[in-house]
Amino acid sequence: MKHFSLLLAVLVTTMFASAQSPKLKITHLTGNIYVYTTYNLYQNTPVPSNSAYLVTDNGVVLFDTPWDTTQFQPLLDSIEAKHHQPVVRSISTHFHEDRTGGIDFLKSKGISTWSSQQTLVLCKEKGEPQAAHQFAGDTTFRIGSQQINIFYPGPGHAPDNIVIWLPKDKVLYGGCFVKSTEATSLGNLSDANVDVWPSSIHKVMKKFPTPAYIIPGHDGWADKRSLQHTLQLLKRYNASKKAVH
Repeated sequence: MKHFSLLLAVLVTTMFASAQSPKLKITHLTGNIYVYTTYNLYQNTPVPSNSAYLVTDNGVVLFDTPWDTTQFQPLLDSIEAKHHQPVVRSISTHFHEDRTGGIDFLKSKGISTWSSQQTLVLCKEKGEPQAAHQFAGDTTFRIGSQQINIFYPGPGHAPDNIVIWLPKDKVLYGGCFVKSTEATSLGNLSDANVDVWPSSIHKVMKKFPTPAYIIPGHDGWADKRSLQHTLQLLKRYNASKKAVH
């Protein structure tokens, strides 16, 4: 009886923890653009990872893949149920796992996976999943009536980070290149170039001066001043480095 009570307590605790764990969240942004958020552990803390998708006349385009590997199929199922459209393409914005982790799964479903050539090289070097198709430099995709502009601003969070501009709705999908105004630090800097990052941010601000929305790779996006906030975080970080030296 004691063993049964212990087993029951463990089971209830596990079920409660599972119920508390965030999974997949899909939020309508504007027009045919949706932000989907999954969660994973970073330094033993659940961290939200924002990705997005665009619904077109010819299917749905994913910007990055879920970070939580258990959410690959639920994402496709949710999109199919919500929009009655299949996912036809994905575009990964840099080589890290929270952007590329679902590539092999998407390929197994016959979905066309894309990244920059620079991202492909880094994925090969780091052992991350590799997209089947690549683009070189700034690129424009036209899918149905929608246009998707790819812009490489230079190194920042990663050597290969790109941003995606959706001109119809003036949405800038920044990925991990852009820090949310909720962020108090620059986060993972293992592959970052903090010296060049500010210059890269200024290029994006010049290229897309009046975005209606900016989607960062993590945390909230309600405040449009995320590019300026990223610059402030970089300024503070670089100043602290100089003070140490």
